[in-house]
Amino acid sequence: MKTSAVLNVLFAVFFSVFQASPALQPDPPHECDDCAEWNKPHEPFKVFGNTYYVGVDGLSALLIRGDDGQMVLLDGGLEQSAPLIDQNIRTLGFRTQEVRLIVNSHAHYDHAGGIAALQRFTNATVAASPAGARALERGGPTEDDPQVAYGKSQLFPRVKSVRSVADGEVLRVGSIALTAHHTPGHTPGSTTWSWQSCEGARCLNIVYADSLTAVSAPGFRFTTGNAPTAADRFRQSIATVEKLPCDMVFSTHPSASGMKEKVTRRKAMPAVDPFIDSNACRTYAAGAMKRLDERIAEEKKAK
Repeated sequence: MKTSAVLNVLFAVFFSVFQASPALQPDPPHECDDCAEWNKPHEPFKVFGNTYYVGVDGLSALLIRGDDGQMVLLDGGLEQSAPLIDQNIRTLGFRTQEVRLIVNSHAHYDHAGGIAALQRFTNATVAASPAGARALERGGPTEDDPQVAYGKSQLFPRVKSVRSVADGEVLRVGSIALTAHHTPGHTPGSTTWSWQSCEGARCLNIVYADSLTAVSAPGFRFTTGNAPTAADRFRQSIATVEKLPCDMVFSTHPSASGMKEKVTRRKAMPAVDPFIDSNACRTYAAGAMKRLDERIAEEKKAK
């Protein structure tokens, strides 16, 4: 067979396989004041070792790729973020279908809205804290969530068969080991995740810290109720994040940990990586504690 004929056959085979590849089917887009701004595309990039940023401009999603090609995805953004996350994974040269585990920081529409579509596309296991799992399966905040009173605007597509993860439990996918740290406060099911990524003999502790902001619907009080109050649990969660082994920290909204500024500085001065900071979690926690103290002071003044 002539070379041109062989190339034509190979092209036909490749084209047929490409055409047969399933496409991710997103759920209808979520509507909110900030959704369009949050969901602007963001170029994916390597964080360190086998960890990558694959989220959108205002909502984080991280990818960990094991030695055998199996992957873990952290968070799914909005419903309309799912195709962008899929595209970012493919831009890195990986197949989204190799995601075997999807974990969630907290079950609000801006971090969980895309999970149902990504689960359908990958057949991955979805995991969250017990309270987070309940919220994911119901498709909205639980009754004790500080923002539940906002009503139907908080709903998102329900996620099926969510695995509940205990505090301190280690989830393994091939060579990947991911640890769950329950950090309730922003939501009852909030979870911070940590793992190690290595480049050669150098390994760094990476933390995906959940939101530590005391945001609520009108009428909710962090300082009322039976002890420990929501404020007490929130303080303990902040202390948990502060004490974690932490060389890099990423937050659920990239702006909360200065990701954009760090990306810019890394490109300008690649010899000094601004993401690597042994004080990263302590700094993140200190800011959260300051904001919580301000919120508690407001509640006491109002009372």
